[in-house]
Formats: sequence, C-alpha cells, structure tokens
Amino acid sequence: MKKIAIYPGSFDPITNGHIDLIRRASKLFDQVIIGITQNSNKTSFLSIEDRIQATSTALSDIDNIKVLGFDTLLVDFATEQNAQVILRGLRAVSDFEYEFQLSGMNKHLNPNIETLFMTPAEQYANISSSLVREILLLGGDISAFVPQSVEKLLKTKL
Repeated sequence: MKKIAIYPGSFDPITNGHIDLIRRASKLFDQVIIGITQNSNKTSFLSIEDRIQATSTALSDIDNIKVLGFDTLLVDFATEQNAQVILRGLRAVSDFEYEFQLSGMNKHLNPNIETLFMTPAEQYANISSSLVREILLLGGDISAFVPQSVEKLLKTKL
C-alpha cells in the first residue's frame, strides 16, 4: 500500500517554510498531497486557483506531490485521497495547543488517520503567510520568504 500524506492549509501564499516541510515529507512518503482550502475565518489575499497554481509552480521539481483544492472536512478529503497521514507544521510552542486540538478532533472523526507534526528548519521558523502578506502590503522585501515565482504573483495582485 502506498503511504500517502496530506499537508493541508490555506497557503495564502505558500512560503519557503511550507516548501521546506513538503520537500522533507516527500522523502518520507510515496506521495504528498498539498490540500489547499479556504479558511472560513480568514479573507484570502489570493484566490484558491492562484494558490493552487503558485504552489504547483513552486513545487514543480518534486515528482511525488500533488496539489489539490478541497472544501470538505479534512478527514473526508484524506479518505477520498486514500491518505493515512495528515501532516501539520509546528513553528512554535504556541502552535501546539491548537494543532493538538485539531489532531484530537480528526482522530475522533476518523481513527484510521494519523497526524504527524513536523517542525521547520530553523531559518524558516518565523515565517508565516500572514507576515509575508503584511510585509508585502507595507512595501517590504519578501524575497527571502517565498519563491521568486510566488513573489512575482503577489506583486501583480497588489
């Protein structure tokens, strides 16, 4: 059986921290599915189509990934994709409580799907999509935080 992991998120935009985690996960699993969703608690900067395209472009050199949008419960999406694992990134201790809650709820909804937490490489620990957007909107340089293709897209959306 293929080991398939889902890495869900809004990826608005995808950052170098996300990409680091995906590259590392792609060595652990037969397939990594990047599941892009609309967070109902946030207003998106990029459309879901733009986020799928930006993510696909940024990861085009990795053979065992797939980028898909979804608008269902994560565990239902994981089941549809035959995934056994949900990947979640933890940048700081402050992320843990929320992620632990999500993990428990997902386990309740589908006990057959495991959650795996990964930490970013040290140089990416402070990068978040919301900080990247804020720096961009205030005219700052985001080139150290996102791939060049994503930076170009974001600048066209300003």
